[in-house]
Amino acid sequence: MRVIGLMSGTSYDAVEAAAADLELRGEALEMRPLGHLSSPCPDRLRDLIAGSLPPSAVTARTVAELDTGIGQAFADVAVRAVRELCGGGADLVVSHGQTLYHWVEDGTVRGTLQLGQPAWITEATGLPVVSDLRSRDVAAGGTDALALAALPGVPAALNLGGIANVTVVAPGAPPLAFDTGPANALMDAAVRHFTDGAAPYDEDGRGAGAGRVDPALLRVLLDDPYYGRPAPKSTGKEHFHLPYLLRALAAAPVARPEDVLATPARLTAVTVADACRAHGVTRLVVSGGGAHNLVLTGMLAEELPGVSLGPSDALGLPSDAKEALAFALLGFLTVIGLPGALPSGPGARRAALLGTVTPGREPLRLPEPAGRPPRLLRVTGGPSS
Repeated sequence: MRVIGLMSGTSYDAVEAAAADLELRGEALEMRPLGHLSSPCPDRLRDLIAGSLPPSAVTARTVAELDTGIGQAFADVAVRAVRELCGGGADLVVSHGQTLYHWVEDGTVRGTLQLGQPAWITEATGLPVVSDLRSRDVAAGGTDALALAALPGVPAALNLGGIANVTVVAPGAPPLAFDTGPANALMDAAVRHFTDGAAPYDEDGRGAGAGRVDPALLRVLLDDPYYGRPAPKSTGKEHFHLPYLLRALAAAPVARPEDVLATPARLTAVTVADACRAHGVTRLVVSGGGAHNLVLTGMLAEELPGVSLGPSDALGLPSDAKEALAFALLGFLTVIGLPGALPSGPGARRAALLGTVTPGREPLRLPEPAGRPPRLLRVTGGPSS
């Protein structure tokens, strides 16, 4: 089955698409990536998203505008993906949408809101769409668990988006997926604050690289009770945002913006490393936008001596496309009748079928349900093969 995965991360700067051919062969799920693309989020939509994120208050009209605008932006990218990645033909589109709110109490997920009306994608492409995946599975840990299943030791997948999340696959134990804390969220907030919105993020970590970690500010940031809570747990930008950072700076003032940027980078490295050590991780496979921040990845290496650290590309999963491919995989599992949720992931109480299916222009014909879930992911070929 030829599947397109769509997503927009917590930085809301672009819509990402990745396509793959997927087939279940015995205990292995075979994936042949066909390529990926990224399309900048329209300026007006990006501003509307930015103005609607916590701690801002929004109206029902704004929510409706966002649902339509995000759906249309995703639809435009889906049309491009069908044409440019799939040679004009695909079977299924899977849309994560844009996360607007993550409702967490005491580390437990109570609800999560993704917007991006899938009907716009169906109308534009004519294809069936699986959406609303994270309402029942807040982390895509099931995909990481399949990708890591054949690796020795205690491997873990780390995604560095706005929030850092890990999936640990230890021998003889169920996979464990959880958020360790902020990745880019506080750094992005600081950059936007110090540049009056002119720069959305610290490109390649250059600002942080020119600064020095402030010990007092780092102590204040590390004092957050979230880090002491047991996994699985979940958090989001409704907790780690600019007012949060400004409160920390009021308690521990820092003069140089570069030093402010360096300190949340070290915070991310320390909290990720603490989580990895707690679960005996021996290999860390990294993906997401933060994987391009050389200062952040260098700090991770410093905090985790002896742990093998490298990009997900080594597993055949391009780090910039891994999350979009993960959602393509989860949507594929849904239409063949297999669960994609991890009972040991945040908010997941049992293995469950994920998402909602919106039919395309043709009558909806789902494949015969598969007999049993795959035990590993086998990535084959690639866009050039």
